[in-house]
Amino acid sequence: MNAKIMVVDDEADLETLIKQKFRRQIREKTYEFSFANNGAEALRLLQQFPDIDMVLSDINMPEMDGLTLLSKLAEQNPLLKSVIVSAYGDMDNIRTAMNRGAFDFLCKPINFEDLELTVEKTLKHVLQLRETLKAIKENNILKMYVDEAVLNFMSHQEFESSLTANETIIATVVFIDICGFTAISEKESPDTVVNLINKYFDIMVKEIIEQGGYIDKFMGDAVMAVFKGDYHLDRAIEAALSVRSKIDNIQENLPNFELYLPQVSIGVNTGEVISGNIGSASLRRLDYTLIGDVVNTAQRLQSAAKPSQIVVNEVTYQQIKESFTCNEVGEVSLKNKAFPVKIYEVVS
Repeated sequence: MNAKIMVVDDEADLETLIKQKFRRQIREKTYEFSFANNGAEALRLLQQFPDIDMVLSDINMPEMDGLTLLSKLAEQNPLLKSVIVSAYGDMDNIRTAMNRGAFDFLCKPINFEDLELTVEKTLKHVLQLRETLKAIKENNILKMYVDEAVLNFMSHQEFESSLTANETIIATVVFIDICGFTAISEKESPDTVVNLINKYFDIMVKEIIEQGGYIDKFMGDAVMAVFKGDYHLDRAIEAALSVRSKIDNIQENLPNFELYLPQVSIGVNTGEVISGNIGSASLRRLDYTLIGDVVNTAQRLQSAAKPSQIVVNEVTYQQIKESFTCNEVGEVSLKNKAFPVKIYEVVS
């Protein structure tokens, strides 16, 4: 560990004492010290070197005292820990220092053995805080891409065994495709294309999450969303209607299109699906997803939908017809289906 410690004290000989007593740590580059004569100078140094790990500070100093410095440090860097080293070791000063965020309090004259132990303890605490914060950040990033079950994998054996861990559930699957986006991607710059598709995806995600769904995957310019739990079909239809409404109200003036009016085609299907982690143990990569005929049919219903159309099959229609206004579209041939399928569009 290369820890950076700032000593704030107006006593001229303290810098020499610190360098003598911690000469081994300084030589081995375990500790790196910097020095300031008062609180104001310490704050200026911290702006230049924000990676300071801890502060050793006196109380009685000109321009800015140690107790005032404590308040400023708490505002500037909550992870930075401070130890007060002062001859003014009365209970009022100790209480004030602790209330303003001091990690510890040592009295002068300095017992350097005690100081060394206190520095080690403080730096250990700072390291733990930073590791925790790092873990939280990494965990939150992982949760954006990986199902929660995947986050619990601790070994290769667990990873392999998870490949066979699956369950059958009742869910609703929604496929949403941005219509005509291929033409945009062929004529507009990559930046324009990516910014547009991310903008539309963000709108879709917000409406899906609002109804308690989650994104299973992004596929090119399409989204697969899943709804589980109470009233999952109703919530899925509500999300599909909201997505269609939001996208239908967008108008884009693009460099190579005078006016682009984005639309979506949506397929919705509900029923029994297999939920599990699909992937490769050798690559240590899994994709937590749904598979089964319900998923495949939802995608093919989306393919059959016209721009700004939400399409369901007969089975789904029978479950939603009392809650939503639907119109019969007619029979269509779907891939890998032996017979034509009667489909309906959800109007409102």
